[in-house]
Amino acid sequence: MAKNQNWKDDCWVLLIQLYQKKPAGLKPLYCKAMVDLSLELHVPPQTLHQKMKQLESLDTPRIQQLWQHYANNPQRLNRAVKLLRRMAGFGNSGEFYEGVELQESFEHDFRPIEGDSQLMPFTLIIILDLYFRLTPITMVPETPEIQDLARLMHMSAAKIADIMEVYQHCDPYLNRNEMLFSPIFPACQDIWQRYGNSDTEQLATLAEQLKAYYR
Repeated sequence: MAKNQNWKDDCWVLLIQLYQKKPAGLKPLYCKAMVDLSLELHVPPQTLHQKMKQLESLDTPRIQQLWQHYANNPQRLNRAVKLLRRMAGFGNSGEFYEGVELQESFEHDFRPIEGDSQLMPFTLIIILDLYFRLTPITMVPETPEIQDLARLMHMSAAKIADIMEVYQHCDPYLNRNEMLFSPIFPACQDIWQRYGNSDTEQLATLAEQLKAYYR
């Protein structure tokens, strides 16, 4: 993990702008805007979410001062955000992060997997949660739960069913010994190793939070 989670006080203006984005208020932990800002700043969503809670409560004199200076002056806020992003190289680490130790961790979960550019590890986590709610015979495109998830994630129900087929080959309880040739098998296997033996309620909570990315 980075030494100071790459957070700089200048970044408060980005959080103020995001907080005020309609509907104004505290944003879901994994909504797309929060994730995009996390990737831009190399700061985990959990850290940004906690700092946005601090922003909402105005719990320090410094935050109160920033809020008073920017919150009711959109032009001033937009100028500050544009300047900050110019300094930061639009999300690329450079002079803005000079002297800051960058070590990617969470970013991996929000980038396309090898073998399918439409899928990211976090999408596979959501699908794994549904996998544990179904039986193999119901892991087909016609199943309502699969269709509902497909609509949410903007992909076909057939594709979700295919991913569940790959997960069946990761599942030691099914003893699927036949060969499987799938470019996404390594990514699915990685997610299975991370979450396949974890508490299903914790996985369900995480999956529900991650669904905010698509809402």
